[in-house]
Order: sequence, then C-alpha cells, then structure tokens
Amino acid sequence: MKLQRYGAIAGLALAATLGLSACGSDNNEPASGASASGSAAAVDCATGTLNAQGSSAQKNAMAEWIKAYQQKCQGVTINYEPSGSGAGIQAFIAGTADFAGSDSALKPEEQPQADAKCVGGKAIHLPMVIGPVAVAYNVSGVDNLQLKPATLAKIFAGTVTKWDDAAIKADNPGATLPATTIQTVHRSDESGTTDNFTNFLSKTAEADWTFGKAKAWKAPGGTGAKGSDGVASRVKGADGSIGYMEWSFAENAGLKMSKIGNGAGEFAALTAEAAGKTIAGAKVEGQGDDLKLSIDYNTKEAGAYPIVLATYEIVCSKGLAADKLPLVKGLLGYAASTEGQAAMTELGYAPLPESVRTKVEAAVKNIS
Repeated sequence: MKLQRYGAIAGLALAATLGLSACGSDNNEPASGASASGSAAAVDCATGTLNAQGSSAQKNAMAEWIKAYQQKCQGVTINYEPSGSGAGIQAFIAGTADFAGSDSALKPEEQPQADAKCVGGKAIHLPMVIGPVAVAYNVSGVDNLQLKPATLAKIFAGTVTKWDDAAIKADNPGATLPATTIQTVHRSDESGTTDNFTNFLSKTAEADWTFGKAKAWKAPGGTGAKGSDGVASRVKGADGSIGYMEWSFAENAGLKMSKIGNGAGEFAALTAEAAGKTIAGAKVEGQGDDLKLSIDYNTKEAGAYPIVLATYEIVCSKGLAADKLPLVKGLLGYAASTEGQAAMTELGYAPLPESVRTKVEAAVKNIS
C-alpha cells in the first residue's frame, strides 16, 4: 500500500479550509485529500460551528472527515486542533472543546471532571480511529526482520545492543545479521503512541520490560525525537537504528517494518486487516454506550498484528448545547459510517471492524 502524498500548497489550502491549527501539534503529517470511494452515504447535515482538539495521531483522519462533511453540508465550520490527547481532555473539561480526541481513556480522576460537563449524562468513549504502531528499522542487508515481544523489549530496554545478538538470531533463523550496534529511537515528547507501545511491552514481555506504561519514555539510553515524523527521520538517517511510530510515518518514509510475534506464535506483518483483527478481539470495558476498549496485546487471533492503539472521541452522552448537538452527531455519525471508515486505509489507519463500527454508530445516534 502506498499512501497518497500531497504538495505543500495543497496541504496548506486544506488546513486553511478546515481551520486546522498546527499549534501544539507534535507531528507534521501531510493533509489528506483522499475521499472514500463508492456510493455516497446518507449524511445528517447540520449547521453551525464546532471546536474540538486532542490526539495528533488522528489528525489526518479528522481532516478527511471534516473535509468530506463540509463538502456534503453547507454552513458548517469545524475546527480540530491536534494539540495532543492530554490537552484535548483538559479542553473538554474546561468547556472549550465540544469533544476531545484521545489515544488513551480518561483517567479515573478525569472521568468525574468530564462527566460534570454533561448535564444529565456522562462523558463516553467512542473508538473511531485504529492506529497501528509500526516498528521500523534501518539495518543494511537486513530484510524481513521479525521480533518476538521479549526480544523487542530487550532491544528498547538496552539489554540487547548488537544486531547479531543471539535473541535476534533466534527470531530470524537463516538470516545474516551484522554486528552493528543497535540505535533505538523513541519519542522525546509525551505521546499516546509511547503510552500504547510501552503498554504492549509491559503486557507481553513483563520479565524484560520493567519500565511500565506511560506517555513519557522511561527507559534509559536511546535517542529521543519529537513526533512520529521525528522518529521516522532519525531511523531513516542512521544505519542500525530501530524505532516505533504511527504506521503512516513508516510508510511515508519508505522504512522497512518488522513483523511482530503475536499470542498465536506467529510473526505478523502490519496490514490494515491484521491490525483490525486485534481490535475486533478487544473487550468493551465501558457500560452502555461508553465503548472504552481493553486491547488484548497477547491476542491468539490468527494473523493479528498486536501493536495497535484506538483513538477515542470523548463526548457527552447527554447535555450538549442545543446548537452543538446536531452537528456533533452529524460529524461523528459520518466518521463512524462505512463511507467514513473506508477512507482510513489510504491514510495509514485501519478501519474499525464491523463488529465495533456498528456499536459506535449506534452510540452516536443515542447522543441526546
């Protein structure tokens, strides 16, 4: 799969059209111009202005949905600021964002604060974007790398330091591996991508990963870079390097990506279908229309790529202002539609599995 690339002028024009602000964004993704193919879906048009912010991981997805919705519906202004998951949640709590995008669910202490903004209802999580996390590498002469979670944990913990280490050899029988020193690259900024990557390591390689899960990188050593674009650039520029990043950045940089060991004992390549299998097996932790997911990183689903994150739209189930309610339902309803999700693969995301998509679509319809 090749992502569509767009020139600087087209990207600037799209950002201006959408009213997107790059302020606070930790990534500089190209704006999307792709649109879903096939017959047009029925869209609930509304008028007015929405202001939302949060996850930069979903910036391109949100840009696509906003563009498509504004093309179908007149008299609409929708601004999404990719300020980061934490900033989006705080803006929602402060009442300055009509909904927030977050790569992690609300913390226990944040939930009541968010609920307080929803008169007669509560803040719910709607998984809308599936962002596979790629492990990309640049090692001369090495193709088709495959790594078990324990080996990956040892590499990023700094206990495996050479590419011809016995642990890497064991995962890659028959491969010729150089004695090159491993250079790990991690995010220097707090990130939902880091939060999900370290959660994967802590759940699948507990004995080898002792740094827990967090948005800030805790392990010693390695090189920090800002944003997934920064990580991709560092990996591309240094032989012997390996880093984690959102899938689209590995694709755009033309980087090789490792297959990752899953709970079924397979080494799975990163594809939209393989990532979707992991999300399809996730359990809903929330109640009713709150679709907070618990992802099984040890999934035994055949062919499942196990390192994935779900970006949620955090929105009030009830209590939205009368002038905002129809537009929130219209935009999020389009995002959850088959047409809205069909555009995702081209942008470096995985579409919601149908079993999840229908739940999200029903939850949006129930917002009142």
